[in-house]
Amino acid sequence: MMSLRKLPPEARLLIPSFLVIGLVVALPLVFSLYTSFTAYRLVRPETIWNFIWFKNYIRLFESVDFWWAFGRTVLFLTVVLNLEMLFGLGLALLINQVTRGQRLLRTIMMFPMMFSPILVGFQFKFMFNDNIGIVNHILQDWFGITQAIGWLVDAKLAFFSLAVAEIWNSTAVFAILLLAGLMAMPQDPLEAARVDGCTPIQAFRHVTLPFLMPFVYIAMTIRSLDVGRAFDIVKIMTNGGPAGRTELIWTLSARAGYEDARMGYANAMSYVAVLLSILFTVHFFRKLNASRQYLNEVDA
Repeated sequence: MMSLRKLPPEARLLIPSFLVIGLVVALPLVFSLYTSFTAYRLVRPETIWNFIWFKNYIRLFESVDFWWAFGRTVLFLTVVLNLEMLFGLGLALLINQVTRGQRLLRTIMMFPMMFSPILVGFQFKFMFNDNIGIVNHILQDWFGITQAIGWLVDAKLAFFSLAVAEIWNSTAVFAILLLAGLMAMPQDPLEAARVDGCTPIQAFRHVTLPFLMPFVYIAMTIRSLDVGRAFDIVKIMTNGGPAGRTELIWTLSARAGYEDARMGYANAMSYVAVLLSILFTVHFFRKLNASRQYLNEVDA
């Protein structure tokens, strides 16, 4: 107590915050990192003291299933992020052209973000159902397709269906950030481009798009963290099937931890997934800094 009284008042005010962060964030992280080096099994608590160094990580890198899940996660990240960026940019450009009712459109655009990923998973699971789903019903009634399409039981279509659900749920993140960028954009460079005889496409390519790139990379950074830990939608819609063809790192990690009770192995897999997310984040931060530097050089 005497030592605490010697601290400056502002430092003493920060002590509760550090305690909460330590208990809520740091302690679980340190515990999970420690267990990733043990043979810890949920059904055998005494194994938490069985320290096996890097054996979990070695088993992980020797596992074919892990590398398939790793590749699918990278593919899922790449496809979903790029399509969300394209759709979000299109929505932002369209809404930016609207002069009346723009607030209502912005509110409607945000509706998908208000749904929990679990509810989105159930919604699209029923929509893509091959027997009672509305997608097959429309295809059969409107386009004369006679055979029901197995959207969730075909390996390629199941991956496509997951991507559609994820894109529907989160494209609004890109749209909102890019719309904010368009609304903050100065009009002088665009008017100068028109005076110089640039076509709308040339003005977009050389003036609007460079200005929006920092906003694009901010959205990419935020969404790469979300998509990299995709679990809810995959678990609900396909549960990693058919035959593990839609298994991503986090669903495989959950299966190892909670179904096979190999918590040490699952935590090792989780830290590899975290490392993957950090690599994507660092990549997008570098791109963000480069685009901001480019804008500063143009302004100078």
